Amino acid sequence: MVLVVSVLGLVSLGLVARAFDLQVVRKQFYQKQGDARFLREVPIPVSRGTIFDRNGEPLAVSTPVTSIWANPAELLANDDRIPALAKALGGNTADIRRYLEQRANREFVYLRRQMAPEAAQAVLDLDIPGVNGQREFKRFYPSGEVTAHVLGFTNIDDHGQEGLELAYDDWLAGKPGAKRVIRDGKGHVVEDLEQVRAPKPGQNLTLSIDRGIQFLAYNELKNTLEKFNAASGSMVVMDVHTGEILAMASLPTYNPNAVTGSKPAQRRNRAVTDVVEPGSTMKAFTLAAALSSGKYTPTSPVVDTGNGHWYFYGHDIRDDDPNGLLTPTGVITRSSNVGAAKIAMTLDTPLMYDTFRAFGFGNSTGSGFPGEASGYLKIGRDWRPLEKAIMAYGYGLNVTPLQLANAYATIADGGVMHTPTFIKGDDSPGKQIISPQVAHELVSMLETVTGPGSTGSRARIANYSVAGKTGTSHQAIAGGYSKNTYNSLFAGIVPASNPRLVGVVVINGTTQAGYFGGTVSAPVFAAVMDGALRLLDIPPDNIGRWYVGGPLQGNGGLVGSQQPAKPAANDVPINEAPVDEAPAEGPPP
Repeated sequence: MVLVVSVLGLVSLGLVARAFDLQVVRKQFYQKQGDARFLREVPIPVSRGTIFDRNGEPLAVSTPVTSIWANPAELLANDDRIPALAKALGGNTADIRRYLEQRANREFVYLRRQMAPEAAQAVLDLDIPGVNGQREFKRFYPSGEVTAHVLGFTNIDDHGQEGLELAYDDWLAGKPGAKRVIRDGKGHVVEDLEQVRAPKPGQNLTLSIDRGIQFLAYNELKNTLEKFNAASGSMVVMDVHTGEILAMASLPTYNPNAVTGSKPAQRRNRAVTDVVEPGSTMKAFTLAAALSSGKYTPTSPVVDTGNGHWYFYGHDIRDDDPNGLLTPTGVITRSSNVGAAKIAMTLDTPLMYDTFRAFGFGNSTGSGFPGEASGYLKIGRDWRPLEKAIMAYGYGLNVTPLQLANAYATIADGGVMHTPTFIKGDDSPGKQIISPQVAHELVSMLETVTGPGSTGSRARIANYSVAGKTGTSHQAIAGGYSKNTYNSLFAGIVPASNPRLVGVVVINGTTQAGYFGGTVSAPVFAAVMDGALRLLDIPPDNIGRWYVGGPLQGNGGLVGSQQPAKPAANDVPINEAPVDEAPAEGPPP
């Protein structure tokens, strides 16, 4: 009995000692081991903020989806269930088994990302060991390719990759939360223990973009590229008084809902990232410098353009037609290269350079769009005489369509420059670049460009006065200029009497006959801005043609008339021959 009692006593003492060791001495170790097997910290997904247009229409929304993941070792231990899993996922049994075997040392692998919740639930209902679901969100773009370049897209983890999705990723993404849970042996959540970090949903973003105007710009660009067999094109529409970008379209484009398979060239927002020699659209800024110098007014002094040829430093600067004596306004109206070059050569180089620079050429606009190009403007002190002359009509420098639109918006707003913005209500205070008088005179001069017989007559809009400038330039290529490929541009302001909107159209790579800016780009401007004026309810300002019981004169005939009228003989637009605008055959000077 003594022996038995002693043995039992020793055993009891050992059990007590063991219990003390487990529950007191090494409690933390075993608690940690238990937590490692059953306690998990899982993320709490948050929805990315919605992007709206200026009228509250959704442009980018996040929808809930489910991703299927697995523990490879546990799933391989139930190998007989893999065929059913493969069938539910729409995959191949051998491929899934091979995928799992290659990752057998992991505890977490995705089997299928971002499945529709109903399809994912059908997989989870199979109750296959080691297979679980994870709630996520997927981005959807209702307008598809129409707004693709402005918005950009997100990756599979819902982070912005391009466009405004990238620029405002921190604002839109929010901060995922985290909670601590207990899982059973099959990975199912048994109990929620505590919230480790509160989720912070992404914030919504309201853009300055108007979806209706954006669609008009996209549609007109698409039709024009097809009509003229052009390589690419872009258009920017801006609010003159705020710098808000109402539309920005580029082609070729892509579908942001199915980015896979698209090419980088399709995803590039050409209105911001691509540069072009602006051609005759630059003459407005040459005249801005001339008027600011005090040497010129809109009507004097008269410039002698001769027979349309001016031999300057070994180069023949040419006009399409002989224009003879022209006032500064006539230089704009007739788009005289000789006139613009001769005016430039009478100006102080620092004044001309500072004027170009003040309008933003050679600098980023500050819009904040990822990858925005700054263009190129050579330092004024390094200008050679020929360079100065050809810059006056748009060669020897390059700009983005957004830069050009912002510069024309500055003229339209009385010489006040605003920073372009994609955010509604984000109005910059503005900076006075040129005097209001010079800006007003420039608008009046540019209005003559859309009159009968001028280069931009196809940009006219019924009942509205339009100011603008056409431009046509040879495309720069390696070693010089292309002889048969052109850039066609138009920059315009409406209504001219009380400017509200500016639009710039750039069509690249036109090769067919009729490649002039007034032929290719001006009609795009007219069609888009006509719709924009109606959508924004901007009243007509050109009612001088409006008489009781009669039609209104519009571009290409009588608006409201059953029988279209034939255009007057003097209503046929003159052409800007890019051959005349090019400084010379061969390399750029």
